[in-house]
Amino acid sequence: MTEVSKDKGSLAIGGGVILGLGVGFFFLRADALWFVGCIMIGLGLGLLVSSFISNKNK
Repeated sequence: MTEVSKDKGSLAIGGGVILGLGVGFFFLRADALWFVGCIMIGLGLGLLVSSFISNKNK
C-alpha cells in the first residue's frame, strides 16, 4: 500500500498549474504566449499557496 503524505504543498503547486492550464485554454486562440503566461501564473500561485501552507503548519 502507498502511504499518504501529509505535505499539501505539492498538491497546491499541481493545482495551480492545472488552474493556469484551464485558464490558458481560453486565451490560446488569441496568442500562444498568453497560454504559457497563464501556466506560469498558475505555477507562481501554487508556489505562494504552498509556502503559506508550510508556514501555517510550523
